[in-house]
Amino acid sequence: MLPPFKLERYFAPYEHTVKYLLCSSDCESLSIAEVLALEPDAANQFQQHWLGYTEYEGAPGLRREISRIYSHIQPEQTLVFSGAEEAIYWFMHAVLVAGDHIIVHTPCYQSLAEVARGIGAQVTPWLARESAAWALDLDELRQAIRPNTRAIVVNTPHNPTGYLMPAAHFAELHRIADQHGIVVFCDEVYRESEYDPATRLPAGCDISPNAVSLGVMSKTYGLAGLRIGWVATRNRGVFARMAQLKDYSTICNAAPSEFLAELALRHRHSLAQRNLDIIQRNLVLLDAFFARHADLMTWHRPKAGTIAFPRLIGHDVAAFCHNLVTQSGVLLLPGTLYDDPHNHFRIGFGRKNMPEALAALEKFIE
Repeated sequence: MLPPFKLERYFAPYEHTVKYLLCSSDCESLSIAEVLALEPDAANQFQQHWLGYTEYEGAPGLRREISRIYSHIQPEQTLVFSGAEEAIYWFMHAVLVAGDHIIVHTPCYQSLAEVARGIGAQVTPWLARESAAWALDLDELRQAIRPNTRAIVVNTPHNPTGYLMPAAHFAELHRIADQHGIVVFCDEVYRESEYDPATRLPAGCDISPNAVSLGVMSKTYGLAGLRIGWVATRNRGVFARMAQLKDYSTICNAAPSEFLAELALRHRHSLAQRNLDIIQRNLVLLDAFFARHADLMTWHRPKAGTIAFPRLIGHDVAAFCHNLVTQSGVLLLPGTLYDDPHNHFRIGFGRKNMPEALAALEKFIE
């Protein structure tokens, strides 16, 4: 039995009604018309697109575009899901049984740990600490490995801190896992949103033939409404098992979403740059905001993505967030939703209206 998903339940009464979502994890989205405008004949092709069942592994053209994100992945080594959440769920069921052990980068998106617990697996947190600027300790990873460890989950760029693992540490993580025969599940949904392109890591599936990389249209590309995610892997056993398990959920994906996702991925660099421009403008405002309120909040400036994990000083973060949303219509996520006991909260800055939302937050504070 899975417990309630705390983040989603917290969002439920506010996400589509509150004035300002100042904790959104995705980038600014586009309309269908804007996506179709990316290519001259796309609108006509979309109107003619067949609405029968699609290929259960994903449309061939979409899988081809996904494979181009990676260096060593062929289209047949990609598997398309209804968002990243479905892919996470079936990965856990593909590699774990009750009594197995998994190591999870923490704090984390709840399903990265909770689905494993629901299966009956033992979960060891691999803790990212603010005192280390959210870096992970590879010696702690080595000490956490057990004979029954089946998977290591790492999320880089990281939700919720925006931390980006150094390339040497990322390579060593995969070396350790391969040495022990452990699958690394790389949550890479914020890949291609690095503020400095030179810091971009290779995909996990390109480093190791056993690793599984997770991607999605929602974050870097800002197309959450398509509900298209995927895994890319050279691990034939994990791939086959996940493909079989998908028969018990979505079976295949929505044909219109696959068409639009394929179209968008042909232009993924321009979509990512559009959103990076928004992020960079908003980060300038956040730098100044946190400097003005250093007595109330601290933060480690993120290196990629649309979210960060500041810490509130001198006030209970859950009460602060509750008062903020009910009195000012500004939604932040208290870190308690990540099981964080240190008074952090998630702030998002991938949307165009963030300056207005930030001004409302500042007015509330003052």
